[in-house]
Amino acid sequence: MTLAAIIPAFAHRGVTSRPHPAADLLARRYGADSPLDAEALGPDQWNEVLTGLLSHKSVRAYRDAPLPEGTLETLVAAAQSAPTSSNLQAWSVVAVTDPARKARFATWAQNQAHIEQAPLFLVWLADLSRLDGLAKATVGDAAGLDYLETLIVAITDATMAAQNAVVAAESLGLGTVYIGAIRNETEAVAAELRLPPKVLPLFGLCVGYADPARPAAVKPRLPQSVVLHHERYVATGVEAATAAYDAQVRDFYAQQGIDAPAWSQTVSARVRGPAALSGRHRLRQILVDFGFPLL
Repeated sequence: MTLAAIIPAFAHRGVTSRPHPAADLLARRYGADSPLDAEALGPDQWNEVLTGLLSHKSVRAYRDAPLPEGTLETLVAAAQSAPTSSNLQAWSVVAVTDPARKARFATWAQNQAHIEQAPLFLVWLADLSRLDGLAKATVGDAAGLDYLETLIVAITDATMAAQNAVVAAESLGLGTVYIGAIRNETEAVAAELRLPPKVLPLFGLCVGYADPARPAAVKPRLPQSVVLHHERYVATGVEAATAAYDAQVRDFYAQQGIDAPAWSQTVSARVRGPAALSGRHRLRQILVDFGFPLL
């Protein structure tokens, strides 16, 4: 019997195909407001990379297990494979594994215990120091580094590199979570890592094996109707979409056993004023002190 004949024969016996792997992932990310009909996706419209990306979750509990030899170097190789503006490669990363040092980072980041739990903590840096030394030695001038544009390039480069490392880590079965709270104590972080001028610590990244006793979940995101614009920016419908998203997020946290306010309340409180920035409102002056004039 040919394969063409076998398939309808099985269907006739009540054997149905399994749901498309995208269906559950899209439902968890968007709820009922999925932007795609998963069952209509052809084999050339979905793959393991997309499955990995949509499966992303922030892991805040780690097993006490070391990483295999070579894992760090693999993650950095993935990071260095990210795009970089004009091939400037204006970033660096510091790998922190010392328990005492991780404990200090946890304290500076409002006592986030997962920084201590994770076997590897990566601190990503916007690094113009390397270019500064190279340009002065080669052409005698590095004044272009004093402009805000160049710092934006370095921050963008570092962020893309870090996300490549996250995707690589998750493909290896590891969990990750970004730690922006290290900017609460930027000066302390810079002193701890002995950073030279023109180097800015941006964020940390925990890397390790997720603790199965405290599983993380895929968190819902805003509907695409809010973030995707066609040809021009259009803000109509945002209020209704946000109300629906608030309800979705409340359900998500309830399933996690967490009593959390609506998303709109949480983010509004986060941007309401300097007090909500936990010390990061000083960043402009810190940048000047670190050798970034921001011309």
